[in-house]
Amino acid sequence: MESTLADALMALVGGFINIHWTNIVMIIVGCVLLYLGIKKGFEPLLLVPIGFGCILVNIPLAELMDEHGFLRIIYDFGVITELFPLFIFIGIGAMTDFRPLIENPYTFLLGAAGQFGIFLTLLLALALGFPNKDAMTIGIIGACDGPTVIYVASKYARHLLGPVSVAAYSYMALVPVLQPPIMRLLTTSKEKVTVMRSDKKAVSKKAVLLFPLVITIIGGIIAPKGLPLIGTIMLGNFLKESGAVARLTRAAENEITNIVTLLLGISIGATMNGDMFLKPTTLLIFGLGFLAICLDTVCGIMFGKLLYVITRGKINPLIGAAGISAFPMSARVVQREGQKYNKRNYLLMPAMAANAGGQVGSIMAAAVMLSVSQGMGIL
Repeated sequence: MESTLADALMALVGGFINIHWTNIVMIIVGCVLLYLGIKKGFEPLLLVPIGFGCILVNIPLAELMDEHGFLRIIYDFGVITELFPLFIFIGIGAMTDFRPLIENPYTFLLGAAGQFGIFLTLLLALALGFPNKDAMTIGIIGACDGPTVIYVASKYARHLLGPVSVAAYSYMALVPVLQPPIMRLLTTSKEKVTVMRSDKKAVSKKAVLLFPLVITIIGGIIAPKGLPLIGTIMLGNFLKESGAVARLTRAAENEITNIVTLLLGISIGATMNGDMFLKPTTLLIFGLGFLAICLDTVCGIMFGKLLYVITRGKINPLIGAAGISAFPMSARVVQREGQKYNKRNYLLMPAMAANAGGQVGSIMAAAVMLSVSQGMGIL
């Protein structure tokens, strides 16, 4: 009887006895993520499930990420198989309007320039001694696109999935904080007040329908290993623009995206176990991710300055900051910054075009990395 009572008492206090300081730290981190999502409004659809998953996985003896734990089942089903990020890409495609990009093809170049930080950070990570796969995974944080980062990490470095995913989503949420100081520093007073004339051209239905098909075919031929990324976002866009499958479009935009976002977020949070997450490498990854986002912004603005010179002052270099894949947050940041210097400055549409180009550019960058690494035998 005494033994049974003692066992019962041990069971009740076992969680307190077995909790480690790293678990306590990560539970606090989870609470901070919840605070940022709820109180500050930083990407709540992502940070709230990630934060809650982080808290769940750091409660001792719950075994939620053990072989038959419910978080492990969700993680294995959607993250390891790479299904969750691909499902989300279908939804992103269904919610994206590529008309501004088609109207202004030069913004493709801004989207490409906004990906240079990925490759520069990759080289730096290699110089710091990270293995090839880890360096590629860290570099892709510069895409500022959570699903892309998760997809690449699940192929290259699953042990880094937690840190790189949290870094990507955190920096994505902090774009309104990170980009304005760089924009102010790199542009002159004359460049900031440049008014971009609206030469709105009607985009034909045929062009809008052909765009996702052409990008899929050409992108798939150039980087076949990245076709799942390219194909799913373009599938979602084609569903929307065809106008023939309204029910599928609504499902991609709403039910599918919402359910998968919830499951993906809680799965990523479940990778944030204190023992695995709290390492010096994690801090270094966050530092390199921060550098990647900053370099993307710098390269985009510098290319915008080049276009400003080439066009003799017709393009405001601020829109180059929207060349990253944080859609549409970065475009809104550009519009807000432009309005500070010139109330007649309406940069939203060209910035949205550059932002859409950044989405395509980040996917193409990841696709190229996947294909090149496959060809070199790195995978």
